[in-house]
Amino acid sequence: MIDKLALYFQYPFVRYAMIVGILISLCASLLGVTLVLKRFSFIGDGLSHVAFGAMSVAAVLNLTDNMLLVLPVTILCAIVLLSGGQQAKIKGDAAIAMLSVGALALGYLIMNVFSTSSNVSGDVCTTLFGSTSILTLTQSKVWMCAVLSVLVLIIYVLFYHKIFSITFDEPFAIATGIHARAYDLMLAVIIAVIIVLAMNLVGSLLISALIIFPAISAMRLFTSFRAVILCAAVLSVFCAVLGILISILASTPVGATIVAADIAAFALCSAAGSLRRS
Repeated sequence: MIDKLALYFQYPFVRYAMIVGILISLCASLLGVTLVLKRFSFIGDGLSHVAFGAMSVAAVLNLTDNMLLVLPVTILCAIVLLSGGQQAKIKGDAAIAMLSVGALALGYLIMNVFSTSSNVSGDVCTTLFGSTSILTLTQSKVWMCAVLSVLVLIIYVLFYHKIFSITFDEPFAIATGIHARAYDLMLAVIIAVIIVLAMNLVGSLLISALIIFPAISAMRLFTSFRAVILCAAVLSVFCAVLGILISILASTPVGATIVAADIAAFALCSAAGSLRRS
């Protein structure tokens, strides 16, 4: 097994997949804790479907770099969803559901009606489940992912205390002089960036797993915000590495294997938490 892994890691695309997997899972886990506590854990699903719709349009337009369209569209929708607040006529959960289903349906319709590819079903499956895209990353995409991920981590560390404040008690944070709306917009932007990057790892339909499972698993073991964040980060990176390694050895889909590892980690953390409480 070790010899087989050593052989595979001689290929650049395997090393690229591991680097991107670690960075994306780390960023997703940090933001996931905030989204779960703010009751916006399902936003990843909605924005990923928006990204799928934008990617369909980019494919029809034959854009050489679909990020030029996908990233701005996803960021705009994230800002609209997270900044609407209670003043919005359509509340958060309903807006996410409408956006999710609508973007997914329109994206699939566009790919079928205007597609120039001879394998529409294969393209859709790859985009939705990330079956092969993580193993076809170019060096330029890896560098872009690394730069954006490091930027997200720096922003999170620099504004950690502000994020903590608006996560637990936004009205109190506003009363103390914190510009909560500005930080909500900042969170919306970095969430959209991570979701677009994560599409290469697990696909559109499985992105929510990277956001939800590590955070929920860590909450089964710890109660403090900092401990939950650290635990979620460790669990997310471990599951991503384990999922990629298993997919290489067993020839299973990368995204689905990573999510299966997250599910197993959640089951173990739930059992450990129950034993400790008892």
